[in-house]
Amino acid sequence: MRTLYPPIEPLVNHSLPVGDGHVMHVEECGRLTGRPVLFLHGGPGAGCSPMHRRFFDPDRYRIILPDQRGAGRSTPHAGLEANTTAHLIADMERLRETLEIDRWLVFGGSWGSTLALAYAQAHPERVTGLVLRGVFLCRRQDIRWFYQDGASHVFPDHWQDYLEPIPAEERDDLVTAYHRRLNGEDQIAQYHAARAWSVWEGRCATLRPEAEVVDYFADAHHALSIARIENHYFMNDAFLDAPLLEGMDRIADIPGHIVHGRYDMVCPIDQAFALHERWPSAGFEVIEDAGHAASEAGIVDALVRATDRFADEGHA
Repeated sequence: MRTLYPPIEPLVNHSLPVGDGHVMHVEECGRLTGRPVLFLHGGPGAGCSPMHRRFFDPDRYRIILPDQRGAGRSTPHAGLEANTTAHLIADMERLRETLEIDRWLVFGGSWGSTLALAYAQAHPERVTGLVLRGVFLCRRQDIRWFYQDGASHVFPDHWQDYLEPIPAEERDDLVTAYHRRLNGEDQIAQYHAARAWSVWEGRCATLRPEAEVVDYFADAHHALSIARIENHYFMNDAFLDAPLLEGMDRIADIPGHIVHGRYDMVCPIDQAFALHERWPSAGFEVIEDAGHAASEAGIVDALVRATDRFADEGHA
């Protein structure tokens, strides 16, 4: 079974102004003359971490890790102004042009898979391949499953903590109720809501409990951006012009590989099957002993094998 490549440090850090007051933090790792790969983190709002550098052979890849608007070390932190999917796609193009890259492999998990598909459908000529983990189609039914009625039946104890900041009379629409608190003037209530929203995701992300994952989601800095930006996107149907499945004909010829945990409770596996049905040329691996998180052993193994294969075959 493959494991992550050894820890590495960035070769270059960029602060790229992308307009509307946003400055995007970007890391480049690996080999600057290597095959370019764009890593798209989840959330939206989660930001990149040192682990994310390690899915790629640093001797063969030029690994590019941007923190999307409002996330990670990008500024303003947790900013929602001019923060839509269209803005993020434009940011990726500005980054590609700034780095003088013609085409790149795109790697994304969870929300990163959503953004990777949206970017590829907008700019198919710029994508040499797609590696997608924990597919999230961002349909209303997918958002309702995790934030209103679905995963609540699998984790009823954790669900009670998610419900706690919201009065009983507002619980018929929890995304909207959270929106009021995450964007209100009461900073204590905002933090309390952000932590409850984010920790709910962290607790459900792995098949077996992983304290390190929950701690990441509970961290105040991460929780605020994850909760505010996710909620902002989910209130607005992820700012998608059309369902992602309807645009799959635009990328039918792009090589791809899908990796999904059998017991993913954040993004249930029916989303990956629906995607593969519309994209049958893509590889598809179901990891039988995994949930949603990229850190789970079976997920790591499949993703590292996929990036190695893309490098071997020259698609990157």
